[in-house]
Amino acid sequence: MAVAIRMKRMGRKNRAYYRICATDKRSPRDGREIEVLGTYDPSVPDTDARCTLDGQRLQYWLSVGAQPSPTVRVLIKKYGPTGTRVKEMETARAPVAEVPVAETAEAPVSEASAETVAEATEQAAGPAGDSEPTAG
Repeated sequence: MAVAIRMKRMGRKNRAYYRICATDKRSPRDGREIEVLGTYDPSVPDTDARCTLDGQRLQYWLSVGAQPSPTVRVLIKKYGPTGTRVKEMETARAPVAEVPVAETAEAPVSEASAETVAEATEQAAGPAGDSEPTAG
């Protein structure tokens, strides 16, 4: 089976988003992929933050003979494991990655803090016996 590394169009009309995938060369552009290797979002304002690639899996597919499309070849040359703009990509993606992680990430829970959370939940429930704690 001939494997190609190419872009699969996702998203809605006039808001394209691409997955960089290893696919069978005979399958349609938006058809079934073997493995997703990265993403490309052309609507991101910072050019260096548009592309993400899984370098280890990309190297594997290239080593077994997968042929990248011309567009993906340019992205690999710039943002691949040994790319010319890898450092710029990492610095550009750092602020983008920090915002969602900082809002949703929680610190690891130790046994002592788990007990404190359990006590706070019991106190918040109060004498009415509400099962949900109130946000305060």
